[in-house]
Amino acid sequence: MQRQLITFVALLSSALAFSSGAAAQSVATAHADVLVKSDASWNGVKYVAYPKTAPELTVLKLTIPAHTALPWHKHPVPNAGYVLAGQLTIEDRASGKKETFTTGQAFTESVNDVHRGVSGDVPTVLLLTYSGTKGVPTSIPVDSKQPEY
Repeated sequence: MQRQLITFVALLSSALAFSSGAAAQSVATAHADVLVKSDASWNGVKYVAYPKTAPELTVLKLTIPAHTALPWHKHPVPNAGYVLAGQLTIEDRASGKKETFTTGQAFTESVNDVHRGVSGDVPTVLLLTYSGTKGVPTSIPVDSKQPEY
């Protein structure tokens, strides 16, 4: 009986070792869709050089209720956004220029230009990526000092 148990354990160990080798992952490249790549913001303003300090990246998921205008604000660092749901109209205060981005579209935001986002008939959900530096805010309110988020 002991010999049968030892034989069974040996066979089981061999089977497990073989099956774990068979489950090895293959190595391959992934497919990438470039959603946005630009040296300027959505309103055509060129980006300038980064500060000399270490970078700090911030990724936000921002939800804006339907029929809502965010407070006027500016960003001191470059950032890009992706519309996960709904739509976002970005308004540039100085020029009056507006552009609407819908679900599945990416955009580059302006740096140091006063602007705001306005949602449509449904809540807008954005994925925002900021390329800043430690201690620098991602958004700065203007006028009412009411923050964007």
